[in-house]
Amino acid sequence: MQRVTKVTKGGRAFGFSAIVVVGDGNGVVGHGLGKSKDVSSAIAKAVEDAKKNLVRIPILDGTLPHEQKGKFGGAKVFIKPASPGTGVIAGGAVRAVLESVGVHDVLSKSQGSSNPHNAVKATFDALLQLRSAAAIAKQRGISLEKVFNG
Repeated sequence: MQRVTKVTKGGRAFGFSAIVVVGDGNGVVGHGLGKSKDVSSAIAKAVEDAKKNLVRIPILDGTLPHEQKGKFGGAKVFIKPASPGTGVIAGGAVRAVLESVGVHDVLSKSQGSSNPHNAVKATFDALLQLRSAAAIAKQRGISLEKVFNG
């Protein structure tokens, strides 16, 4: 949530912009941006926008299938699977995205810009590059056992 000000001849006109992450906690997540003159409609618009941008992320036993780096603008995000009981080790916007996806154990490091818009998009960039072992086996046209023993 951010308050923005437009200075006009008649004084200051305040508006609000909201970046929202929606997810089912089971691998489906989306993000959206809403802008309005009042807070509640900005959030409503953001949720509406987020529902239009839903994507499926592979989750393996409450964590990620492998480590991955994501980048958007000046923000860089590194996410890494963690053992059960670790929790979500992430800050700010990255934490919101990972919790919405349904990841319970993950290590992350946010580098560069801490701008929430870019941090969210960098996290999505990293999450969208994740692939499950089954997806890799299908892509290569080999059995699941061969992926790990190959």
